[in-house]
Amino acid sequence: MNGGDGASSYARNSSYQRGAIEAAEALLRNEINTRLDITNHSFSSFTIADFGCSSGPNTILAVDIIIQALYHKFTSSLPNTTTPQFQVFFNDVPHTDFNALFALLPPQRPYFVAGVPGSFYGNLFPKAHLNMAYSSCALCWLSDLPPELTDISSPAYNRGRIHYTGASAEVAQAYSYQYKKDIKLFLHATSQELAENGLMALIVPGVPDGFLDFQEASTGSEFDLLASCLMDMAREVRGGNNKGGGGGQFQPSHILPNSKELEDIIRSNGELKIDKMETLGSMDAQDTMPDLQSRVLYLRAVLEGLVRTHFGHKILDDLFDRYALKLAHSSVILQPRTHKSIMIFALLSRCHDI
Repeated sequence: MNGGDGASSYARNSSYQRGAIEAAEALLRNEINTRLDITNHSFSSFTIADFGCSSGPNTILAVDIIIQALYHKFTSSLPNTTTPQFQVFFNDVPHTDFNALFALLPPQRPYFVAGVPGSFYGNLFPKAHLNMAYSSCALCWLSDLPPELTDISSPAYNRGRIHYTGASAEVAQAYSYQYKKDIKLFLHATSQELAENGLMALIVPGVPDGFLDFQEASTGSEFDLLASCLMDMAREVRGGNNKGGGGGQFQPSHILPNSKELEDIIRSNGELKIDKMETLGSMDAQDTMPDLQSRVLYLRAVLEGLVRTHFGHKILDDLFDRYALKLAHSSVILQPRTHKSIMIFALLSRCHDI
C-alpha cells in the first residue's frame, strides 16, 4: 500500500476497507463477548496481532474495537480480577510505512505497541503466544505471483493482461492453486501461534458463491481498465506495434475467493475450526467511494507502489489520468450496482486436538 499521508496515500484513500471494519464491528464485539473463554485462566497480559495492518488509521480503529470488547469482557466476567495489560502487534511486509502508522497512534492508549515486519504466510510469533489474531482486507493478496503466468511456454501465460479476470481457465486455476497454498500456510502458522482458547477474526474481500464472471467484480473490472491503459501506453511507445503484450510481468497478486472456497480451505486445514462465518451486509463500494476521483485514488493507493517498482515513477500520473478517463465511461461508475463483491467475516479458534 502507498505509505505516508499524501494525496494518493493508503491512509487517505482506504474508506472502502474502513467500511468493512465498521460493518463487522457489532459482530466482532458480540463474538468476543460470547466466545472468548477467560474462565479458569490467569492473564497478566493479553496479546493481539493484526496481520496485514497496512499504514493507515484503519488498523487503529480495528484495535480500538477489539480492546473495548475485551475490556468489557474482562470487567463483566471477572469484576474482582485485575484487567490484564494489552499488547498489540502490528504486522505487515517489511516495506510497509510503519513510521506513518505509529505517527497516527494516540499518545494515551490502553495498550502497548510493537511492529512486526514479515510475511504472515510463515511463523512470526512463538508458539501459543497470541490470545487474539485479526486480519482485514489482507488475505486477498498472494505471497507471490504464480510463475507460470509470465512463462511464455505455459498454458497459463497471461499475455496482455494483469489479472485473471477475463483470462483463460489455466490462468484462473494458477491463481486459485496459489491462493489455496498460501491460505493453508497462513492457517498452519497462526494455529501454532494462537494460545489455547485464542480466537482469530478475519475479514476477507470476496465474491458471492456461484459467481462466474469476475469482470462483474468491481476490482476485476478496475484491473482490466488499468491493463488497457498500460496496453495503450505500450502501443504508443512501440509506434502502434503491440506485439509485446502490454503489462508483461506486472500482475498484481490479488484474488477474490467466494465464501465456500474459503470455508473449504479452512476445513481441510484441520487445525482451526470455524465458529462463525457470514457475509457482511451494506458493503457497496459506491457508498464509501461515491465519486470518480475517490475510485481512482483508491486504486492508486493500492497499486502505485507496484507500478513504480515495475515501470518507474514517471508513468504514474499519465497512467492514472488515462485510467480516470476510462473509468468515467465504465459500468463501475455508470452501473455500480451491477458489480458484485462482498466481505466475508470468519471467526476461528484452535481445534482441541492439535
